Amino acid sequence: MTQTSPAADAPSARPTREPQLRAQDSASAQQPIIQVSGLAKSYKTARGDLTLFRDLSLEVEAGEMVAVVGQSGAGKSTLLHILGALDAPSAGTVYCASTNVAQLSPRQAAAFRNREIGYVWQFHYLLPEFTALENVAMPLLARGIQKREALAVAANWLREVGLDDRGDHRPGELSGGEQQRVALARALVNAPRVLLADEPTGDLDEITAGRVFDLIERLHASHSLTSILVTHNLDLAARCTRAMRLESGRLTAVAAAPKSGGQESGMQAGNF
Repeated sequence: MTQTSPAADAPSARPTREPQLRAQDSASAQQPIIQVSGLAKSYKTARGDLTLFRDLSLEVEAGEMVAVVGQSGAGKSTLLHILGALDAPSAGTVYCASTNVAQLSPRQAAAFRNREIGYVWQFHYLLPEFTALENVAMPLLARGIQKREALAVAANWLREVGLDDRGDHRPGELSGGEQQRVALARALVNAPRVLLADEPTGDLDEITAGRVFDLIERLHASHSLTSILVTHNLDLAARCTRAMRLESGRLTAVAAAPKSGGQESGMQAGNF
């Protein structure tokens, strides 16, 4: 398939969905963008099977920002990996971005992740030998976009995360917050529909974490994303559309604390 230049007419151009995908998007517009039912996940260990999920269900509507909270080892990261086609369920049905991810071949899964999923980890995982601009352009190059065009789109994303003057810096020359902003630009450079973020502020100090989350919120809204964030930060979880607690292999809703003085007072700490 001939790749149309995303930056041929204007430097701010972004990758667009192919016609068949746009039609698929329209046909599924009334369905939750994420639908999980009967999900089970087990691993074999020396001491026997380790079961993370039992009959887990989840629905996320397009445009929602959902926080997933819970104790370490509960399976929060594994859930994100399954949604993003990085891991396979043991049983159950998993639809993400209108795709049955459990039925994808490894090659199909890689194409799905590149096209539909933006992923941000706690650690930025930037390639140290490449500049910030080159790191952001990597997913576009993997998609087959010409280098000049990829760099033009990447430059616009660096500008959007406030780092247009850091494009020629390598990761080791950036602060922790700047590195995570580059990672966020890289995650979104292919215009995915779904953002999966695994403790995206966990390696940052409180002030920097708040600023990075502010940026995630802004990009979530301005680019019509559907976002699922794993976090231990109760204040950040309270800013999401809703929060879910993962415990004993199942997800349950977390109640918001009652409003006081006309302002949100956050999530009920006891529910985490």
